[in-house]
Amino acid sequence: MRHFTPDEANAELVAVRPLVERMVAQRQAHVAALARQEELEGHIRGNGGGIPPAELAETAAGVERVARELAKTIDDIVAHGAEIKDLDEGLIDFPALRHGETVLLCWKLGEDEIRYWHTLEAGFAGRQELPLD
Repeated sequence: MRHFTPDEANAELVAVRPLVERMVAQRQAHVAALARQEELEGHIRGNGGGIPPAELAETAAGVERVARELAKTIDDIVAHGAEIKDLDEGLIDFPALRHGETVLLCWKLGEDEIRYWHTLEAGFAGRQELPLD
């Protein structure tokens, strides 16, 4: 596991921020596609009329396509050393060392830079302002 300094993690945000923006948008698209698929399936279960089979197949293919795109974006973020904590909010962490112990540098989409850290156990609710000392 790579450990980042706050400066290294902030430098990594140049590449990671647009990926996180894409991840959040893809997650929203995936949720919407799943809802549409469920709506169609519910209608079919109810009376089945009026929905061409091709429409359900196209909807299912769309769900799969968006899921693959989302998975690829997640892989790209992880390749930069970040840990994804919340797909909907765009919350990620970068591992760091504090007095020889692994902690997490915490960043959420919409924040300018990484300004917080927390222990592995504390999570987002236990965020503390940098510096790590």
